[in-house]
Amino acid sequence: MTSLRAEVFADVVMPPEDLGQVKCLDRMLHRMNSVTLRGVDDEEMPLPPEVYEVLLEVVTAMSKGQAVSVAPRSQRLTTSEAADFLGISRPTLVKLLEGGDIPFEQPSRHRRVLLSDLVAFKQRRRDARRATLAEMTRSAAEQGLYDSSESPDEVAVALKKARSEVARSADK
Repeated sequence: MTSLRAEVFADVVMPPEDLGQVKCLDRMLHRMNSVTLRGVDDEEMPLPPEVYEVLLEVVTAMSKGQAVSVAPRSQRLTTSEAADFLGISRPTLVKLLEGGDIPFEQPSRHRRVLLSDLVAFKQRRRDARRATLAEMTRSAAEQGLYDSSESPDEVAVALKKARSEVARSADK
């Protein structure tokens, strides 16, 4: 019999050893666009779309055997945690902090970074990459090297969908 309480270490939830049930749940959630919860007294409540998206991300990560952590945006992270969140090395993060790209606090010897500032930095980087892609596409089209009626946003959506389909087929 499985425990109803997941194994939790320092705000990180480890996936179950047997991923079968989580993988089935992941496939089911990807086929749905909304979820309704039913309470013990048969009261039903639809999940808000934002909560559904968080649930989907958590289940998808766990189905891949990854640990998850859900934190409020006001959470303060160490430089190691911040670097892990961004997928970069700690020295690279420190350069970004010292260069003023990401705000930080240093109440004592150690720097602390707000999760919300990291999320904003990631969004700025994403926006900059998209703008660069749009400019490169426009320039290539002007030179006759690229012919597409799709906007960079449409291409990005198509790429995301293709990556999801490849990931799902790899899990089967």
